[in-house]
Amino acid sequence: MTYAAKGVEVRVGAATLLADVSVEVAPGEIVAVAGPNGAGKSTLIATLAGDRRPERGSVTLAGRALADWPRLDLARRRAVMSAERSVAFAFTAEEVALLGRLPLHGGDPTEADRAVVATLLEAVDCAHLSGRVFATLSTGERQRVALARAIAQVTDAPGDGPSGDAGATGAGRFLLLDEPTSSLDPAHQHLAMRLLRRGADDGRGVLAVLHDLNLAAAYADRVVLMAGARVVATGSPTDVLRADLLEQVFGIPMLVLPHPHRRHPLVIAEPLPGVE
Repeated sequence: MTYAAKGVEVRVGAATLLADVSVEVAPGEIVAVAGPNGAGKSTLIATLAGDRRPERGSVTLAGRALADWPRLDLARRRAVMSAERSVAFAFTAEEVALLGRLPLHGGDPTEADRAVVATLLEAVDCAHLSGRVFATLSTGERQRVALARAIAQVTDAPGDGPSGDAGATGAGRFLLLDEPTSSLDPAHQHLAMRLLRRGADDGRGVLAVLHDLNLAAAYADRVVLMAGARVVATGSPTDVLRADLLEQVFGIPMLVLPHPHRRHPLVIAEPLPGVE
């Protein structure tokens, strides 16, 4: 079972936002999408989520066209974390995270829902903020609560799997995340990525837009490198995060070295010529 876009094209007026883009993510893996501003990364997330309909190509979940999935079933299978994280009402952090449980039970949250959310707020280091109004949190704190909300949507409590199975953890579900670490300090970036890694190891499929190439190198199974609305390269971090490709895509000198303590590459953006 995969979540896939094949030959997708998205246009707005004369502008092409995605051109013949094919991407897929399978249960058990993290796919990082990287590239410069304007490459089409957020449009890809919106298209995979079903918020944008492509002019050409297809988006499928488990081989079934996204448009053929009943909305509630789709919401139980995949969660989306967009780059926009404002909330119009004076919800607390706990209430925002509990929104992720609505597709599973709707209405009033159950004790099982609250237990799932409490565990996830602790996992993203926000348990102490559960009673705070979401809008009063820092940007990074809001981002971590939003991540907890997304994961809560694809985490099963006993009895609320797709077939009512008890005890599942979210296997076969998918997370589509637009810049989930962009506002986080280094410690919380790694905390978030470790949480996503554990989720993938438990059977979730994770596709995340990441600007930090070293986070992509450390945690992703595959990297999709985009530029100019197209996919430039897809493969393992070692295959894709190469100096020649990165310099071509980002337009600045790049140094890629073997990490001194890990097996993945270490990417360093070099100063532009003339900068001491």
